[in-house]
Amino acid sequence: MSTGLVIVIIAVVVIALIVLLVSLPRMRERRRIRGRERQLDERRGQVVTAHREEAAQRERRAEVAEQRARVAQQEAERERAAAQMREEQATLHERGLADHELISDDERDKFAGTSAVPQSGDVADAPASDAGAVRAPESRVEGER
Repeated sequence: MSTGLVIVIIAVVVIALIVLLVSLPRMRERRRIRGRERQLDERRGQVVTAHREEAAQRERRAEVAEQRARVAQQEAERERAAAQMREEQATLHERGLADHELISDDERDKFAGTSAVPQSGDVADAPASDAGAVRAPESRVEGER
């Protein structure tokens, strides 16, 4: 072999070693960064899973709360209707249109001629404020005597 060829081979080997020594830290850094990226991806996946599980739990709790709210709304509407019914009953009693409910069957003779048990002629003498009001049928009242 010629001396020139040996020098060229040695120069190529030295250059290859220099390139290898210069690029080795960069390759290590890239490998380290890729490892950290994998760790970050794993952590990201864990956090995403945890957030989605919590979101699903909160969604279920929200649905239960909405259902309870619907039930509460229905109960409130029922109570409102009952209150309105009682108010209407109070108005009927206040106007004297439900006096028949205040006496029992055995007291009908005692209250005869009053608004609770009107006589057949008293219906026409009813006050004008009672016009259009619903009263107990006369046939029922007279039939019970």
